[in-house]
Amino acid sequence: MVVTPTLTDAARLASALPPLLVAAQRVATTVMQGVHGRRRVGQGDAFWQFRQYRPGDAINRIDWRQTAKSRAVYVRETEWEAAASVWLWRDGSPSMDFSSGRSVPTKKMRAEVMLLALATLLVDAGERVALLGGGDRPASGRGVPRRLVNALTESAVLGANASVPPQVPLPAHGHVVLIGDLLDPLESLEAVVRHYAAHGVHGHLLQVLDPAEEDLPYDGHVKFSGLEHEGDHTIRKVEAVRDAYHARLVAQKEGLARIAQSVGWTWRAHRTDRPPETALLSLYMAMADTGRR
Repeated sequence: MVVTPTLTDAARLASALPPLLVAAQRVATTVMQGVHGRRRVGQGDAFWQFRQYRPGDAINRIDWRQTAKSRAVYVRETEWEAAASVWLWRDGSPSMDFSSGRSVPTKKMRAEVMLLALATLLVDAGERVALLGGGDRPASGRGVPRRLVNALTESAVLGANASVPPQVPLPAHGHVVLIGDLLDPLESLEAVVRHYAAHGVHGHLLQVLDPAEEDLPYDGHVKFSGLEHEGDHTIRKVEAVRDAYHARLVAQKEGLARIAQSVGWTWRAHRTDRPPETALLSLYMAMADTGRR
């Protein structure tokens, strides 16, 4: 059961927390109000459903009465009570430092707030969380978000400044959440997704983009400067390439959605000029739904 902290508790805790974590906890508190519990598959006592036996299932989980009614072997699944393990990653590459205006946060700032808010929601639900590539075992408890902040700040994580997530060994049935602009070649991103999916890991992609990257609102003569050593590129009439640019971006999004769907993962997009709570609630509930399958 998710417990929503009181405003007094939030104010007391916020006074001793880094600004990034304060922002994340505000987002998490708002999202909690839209969550009405999670029912998950695991090792609890309450029966939920039958499913066909899979290699690795314990023999004592076989329901012989149900099996006798069919040629297939069935096991009993129960409501989830044991904690799940979730690995979180955010793109820390220089391109994530982009913001198109003072009123819009950088993509990295928004990605980190959403990562920490999600971690807060997960540990409050009793789940274990770790940074992907950090080398630490997933942990639970209210101190986890603060440890994640420290790890992100120190970049003490494998691939912390890379635009593509690292491919590291993870146990089956865990979850991985990848947050970034996801603008790298689809082949590179697909290799990461298929690596984890092949090991039985559930996954979720959250694409974070600046409104200027979505709309390309510029006109006339504009010089674009790459943030990752791509150099400068001048376009003399931006409005002439806007349609082609939008087509490329749509193709990237459709490609990500197709890759995710092909392995049973989810993909969502979020703009930094919009509230993070809506996208985070959708992601959190998608994780709950994935746990039921």
